[in-house]
Amino acid sequence: MTTSNLELPSSVAPPLDISQFHHTPFYCEENVYLLCKKLQENGVAEAEGSDLFVVFISNEKKQVPLWYQKASHRADGVILWDYHVICIQRKKDVNSSHLVWDLDSSLPFPSPLATYVSETIRPSFELFSEFQRFFRVVHAPIFLRSFASDRRHMKDSVGNWISQPPAYDAIVAEDGTVHNLNQYNEISTADVKNVGIDSTDAVFVQKFGVLVSENQLEDFFSMLS
Repeated sequence: MTTSNLELPSSVAPPLDISQFHHTPFYCEENVYLLCKKLQENGVAEAEGSDLFVVFISNEKKQVPLWYQKASHRADGVILWDYHVICIQRKKDVNSSHLVWDLDSSLPFPSPLATYVSETIRPSFELFSEFQRFFRVVHAPIFLRSFASDRRHMKDSVGNWISQPPAYDAIVAEDGTVHNLNQYNEISTADVKNVGIDSTDAVFVQKFGVLVSENQLEDFFSMLS
């Protein structure tokens, strides 16, 4: 990704040490890929990652404002990403908050979904239509099998790196695909779903997940079976 230039409720576990998670600036999709694996390995998530969802935030203009981002140079932490990627952990216990894991956020790590939406998304903040955010929600077990990136999006027209890539090898999908990042971060408003049984069922089988609007994100997770 690139830029254009609280107290936790009692049901939420104390913040983890964010330093134990791999983070390469501007490679949020790979950071979240590794974060999901780490949460599975250390027992914070279910072993198969069935409680984890990878969420791509973008729009057709590739201009999405988010607040409380570490890369911002403003006091309120607002920044304009072309896209951003986070992990949302669904909690089955009705007394527990769904959690957002955002390695680029200055909010507590993790943060309750409701807190993250109100502070980072700010749906009540009136924006021009071209800045509306949309969310591609992908079930983590599917994402970890299917995602691939050869990092071509981080090279300029002559092949130089816009931002230095991670030192580890590029991620290749289980079926041998070497790059499909664009299919995750490209957003068409025509594909945005009304939250309901059809969309919540579809997220568990569709390779590229389902698209929901910013006003439906919390409802989507509350309806997951």
